Parts: sequence; C-alpha cells; structure tokens
Amino acid sequence: MKSKIIVENIRVPIAVQDGEILEIARKRLKQNAVSFIPDSLHIHRKSVDARRRGKIAFVCSVLAYSEEDAKQLPSLQNIKVRQEESFSLPMGEEVLPGRPVVVGFGPAGIFCALLLAQAGLCPLILERGGDVAKRTDAVEKFTSLGQLNLQSNIQFGAGGAGTFSDGKLTTRIGDSKCGFILQTLHRLGAPEDILWRAKPHVGTDILRTVVDNADREIRRLGGEIRYMTKAEAMGDGWIAADGEKMACGPVILATGHSARDTYAYLMEAGYAVEPKPFSVGVRAEHLQEELDAALYGDAQLAQRLGHGEYQMSWRRGQRGVYTFCMCPGGEVVAAASETGGVVTNGMSRHDRNGKNGNAAVAVSVLPEDFGNSPVGAIQFQRALEQAAFAAGGGDYSAPCQSVGNFYVGKPGGFGERILPSYSNGRVRAADFNVLLPPFICDMLKEGLHRFSGKIAGYDAPDVPLTGIETRTSAPVRILRNDNLTAIGRNLVYPCGEGAGYAGGIMSAAADGIRVALAILSRFRRDI
Repeated sequence: MKSKIIVENIRVPIAVQDGEILEIARKRLKQNAVSFIPDSLHIHRKSVDARRRGKIAFVCSVLAYSEEDAKQLPSLQNIKVRQEESFSLPMGEEVLPGRPVVVGFGPAGIFCALLLAQAGLCPLILERGGDVAKRTDAVEKFTSLGQLNLQSNIQFGAGGAGTFSDGKLTTRIGDSKCGFILQTLHRLGAPEDILWRAKPHVGTDILRTVVDNADREIRRLGGEIRYMTKAEAMGDGWIAADGEKMACGPVILATGHSARDTYAYLMEAGYAVEPKPFSVGVRAEHLQEELDAALYGDAQLAQRLGHGEYQMSWRRGQRGVYTFCMCPGGEVVAAASETGGVVTNGMSRHDRNGKNGNAAVAVSVLPEDFGNSPVGAIQFQRALEQAAFAAGGGDYSAPCQSVGNFYVGKPGGFGERILPSYSNGRVRAADFNVLLPPFICDMLKEGLHRFSGKIAGYDAPDVPLTGIETRTSAPVRILRNDNLTAIGRNLVYPCGEGAGYAGGIMSAAADGIRVALAILSRFRRDI
C-alpha cells in the first residue's frame, strides 16, 4: 500500500509560482533522504498569511506518494508520513428488512444516499422541495415578488440550504472522510482547487450543477428521488409521505435545520429531542474593495489572492459573538421558510464578484435563554422572525439599520455608499434594539466595536445591518444511540445538521457518510 508524504510549512512570497513550490518540496525530501515517487508531487494546501501587510505570503504544503510502507519512512519536522487510507464499503450480517429511505436531499442526505446506492441498496430519497431548476425559480420569485413557496425555498429543496450559500467547504471536525468528500464533489463538477485551497468554496452557481450531477449519479446507481414529497411520519419499518404509508427498511432523517414541522412531529411521537445552543444576529455588509484593502493593505492584491475574507470572535463568560458564513463579493438573501417570518442568510457565486462582502454577526443563545426546552428553542427563533417580518412592513422586506444608529438606538440610517443587497434592496428602516433581546444587542455592539480593531472601518457608522439571522444551526438535537439509531427506535437514523450532529456542508456530508457506513456495517446487501 502506498504511503502519503506531506511536506508542510513551505512559506513563499505571493509572486512564487506552483512549480517553484513543488521544487522546494522536492529538495526537502531529497535532503532528508525520504523516498518518494518523482512525479507524484502536487499542491496539498495553500493559504494566504496576511498578518504582516508588507510581507504577505503563501503558506503551502505539498503531497507526495511513496511505494514504501509508512513505517519504513522517517517522520521529520515539517515532513509527515501517513499510510494511505482506503475507503471500502463494509457488509454486516443482519437481513436488511427493506429499501432504505433517505428523508432530505441536502449534504447529509446526498452523501448517505450516494454510499447506499454504490453498495447496491437502491435508496429512495424523499425531498419536500423541488429539484434545482424548480427550486431556483421559486427562490427567484420570492426574491423579486415576495411570493414564498413553503415547500421549495432557500431552506428546502435539492442540495439543502447550502445550495444557496457561498458553498464553503471548510470544517474543524478533522475527519478523515473530508478528503473523500472533496474528491467526490470535484468528480461531480466542483472546481479542482477545492482539493488544495485552505479555504475552499464552490459558490451557489456551481453548487447547483454539483447537486444536479449527484441526482443523476444516484439514479444511475439504482436510487430513486421524489421531489415535492414531504415525509409526514415514520417509524421502524415504515414511512408516510403525502398521505401514503410505505413499508421500508432504515429511515435516514436528514431534514436540515429548518424542518420545524418534522421536529414537532418527532416530539409528539415520543422521540428523544433536546435543546441545544444556537446563535442569533444580523448581516453586516461592507464594500468588498474596502475589505480587501483592510485585509491585504492593497485592494489590488485581491486579483491574485482572491477577495479577502475574515472570521472573528470574542467571548464574555459563557456568551460569545462571532462572524459566521462570510460571503466575499456576495449578497444577503431572503431565507424564510414559514409564512410571516423574515430570515437572512448570505450567498455568493464562485467568482465572488459582487460589490459587497457580508457576514452574519451572531451572538450565542443558550438553553437557559429560552426555558431549556426544544419547544422553547424553536419558539425563540420564530418569535424573532415574526417580529422582523412586522418591522419590515409585512411583505418580506427586511429590517435594516446602520451601525451608527444601532449604537444610539435610532432607526434606519443606512445610506447610499453601501447599499443593502437583501432582495434587491427591499429593506425598511428599523431599530434592532427594539427587535432583539438586550443580551443580544449588548454583545452585538461589543463585537462590532472589537472587530473594528482587527479590520479598520468594520463598525463605520454607515455600515448596514440587515436581519434577522436565526438559522445558524439547528436549535435541537434528535438523540441517537452508539449505533446511530434514534433513542427507542431500531431503524430510524437521525443524521446531519438538522438532527444536531453537524454544522455546514462538510460536517453534514461527513455525518451522512457515517450513518451510511453504520447501516452497511449492520446489514447484508442481498435484498
């Protein structure tokens, strides 16, 4: 079996080309007498270090392969040796009682279904929203006309909430499945650079193609996908959807973090559901050119380094405020999925060529803030969304306020220099000091002020804040056993972000793989 060799911490000026980076790695390997296959070297990771404005650099790692066993190769400082991992599909001993059903076609559902289909189990996928084309039409109609489709929108439909996002593929989970996920996404149409960028992203425009290709691949392998089909009830060996009750095998619940009706059903049916922390805040928008200048010292460097992006946080005791889902050159989007509520999110295309950059500035909400109950968690989110709807005029326009006015408690204040991008500018002057609880407002103000110490002008008086951002993560967790089945259920598998076990595309996909492997390890494939 081949070994992987990673040459780390190669720091070079930004003018250096990839070929020169590979040559540096080649020399290091030879100097340390590490055996490698000469033509196997390629860029493994590449990030920008902009901490010193006059000395911005690339920090890279290079991956090579060796025919020798990892145990026979030296592991040195900045040269790491690992055995290449193989990804195989296991087979269990239990008789599979029926066809597996995957509820939801977001990242968790897609990757779970892909593996089950590759193993020959012909999964059935039930997705309450539309396919990519129909869902895109519904989203565009909502953006332009305020006509909300309750089943097919930014939260529900092919690809899940991630389809209409920046498509970030960063994660902190450190799971070995991440390489497989990136390779699969690339095979399905994502750009090759996701394989080596330290902060890879796909963009909503390319993600839609990736999701379409995943649909085709699952069908090619014998799977079936039913769009606009909402799962209404389920148990061990059965599922009901659109009034039809069907016998089935394992049920994989990968509904996403906004399926509140599913949460309500599960609690009524006696599933073990607990509240979990989440975050609430607003979207802050800045001119991307100014962000590039603040982050790089020269806005022109964005042409070579890509548009600047940031991630900042600050904590006071148990409460934190942080930036979330930063979208360089993106837009703030209308992300409601219920009548009478306003929800914001961020989205950008692959080239990130929009005028504004935006990010959620969110404050942690703890279980004690909403009565330490799952019902209270959902109601906390919903009440804020309904208040935002009323403040926006009742037509899905969003409340908006400048940072300067937010500091002093005066509605509106956003001007012409930085135009709010939500739904083509459909915003109304409001005061978040009235809409949000005091503990959130206090932390938002503290966070905006502190973040301006890291990025000059971050809390400039005319920076627009648009809200409300409530869907940062699932408000509840559907408890599961060590074998990943739901507590008290033998064939129901809570999965992904909606079940409370992931946060973002990569970790949700990884949990989908984890559940698929648990099923394949348990059951035989001869159905």
